[in-house]
Amino acid sequence: VQLQAFGGGLVQAGGSLRLSCAASRRTASNNAWGWFRQAPGKEREFVSTIGWRGLGTNYADFVKGRFTISRDDAKSTVYLQMDSLKPEDTAVYYCAVARGSAATSRLELYQYWGQGTLVTVSS
Repeated sequence: VQLQAFGGGLVQAGGSLRLSCAASRRTASNNAWGWFRQAPGKEREFVSTIGWRGLGTNYADFVKGRFTISRDDAKSTVYLQMDSLKPEDTAVYYCAVARGSAATSRLELYQYWGQGTLVTVSS
C-alpha cells in the first residue's frame, strides 16, 4: 500500500489547513489510520487516529478541540482538519495505516507510511 499526503503549506497563526492522505489500495479501508508529526530536531509524535469505519478516534492533548480526523473509505482517503493553528504545530505531518482495525496512538503498530507533508505556521 502506498500513501500520498497532500495539503501542507504556510499559514498564519489562527488559520486552518486540511491535510489529505490517499491510499493506493482499498484494503486500507479495513484498517485504522493515523496522523503523526515530526518537528525539526524532535522525534515523531502521535497526532490523531481513527479506527475502521470511523469507529473510535483519539487525539493528542495538544490538538484536542482544534484538529478533526475523518475518513472516506470509498476514496481510501483520510483527512485531518487543522484549525486554530499555532506556530508550535509547525512540522512534517505523516499519515499511516495501522496493522489492525482499532484506532491506536502506538507508532510501532503502523505498517505503511506516507512521505510527509510540511506544515509551517507563522506567528
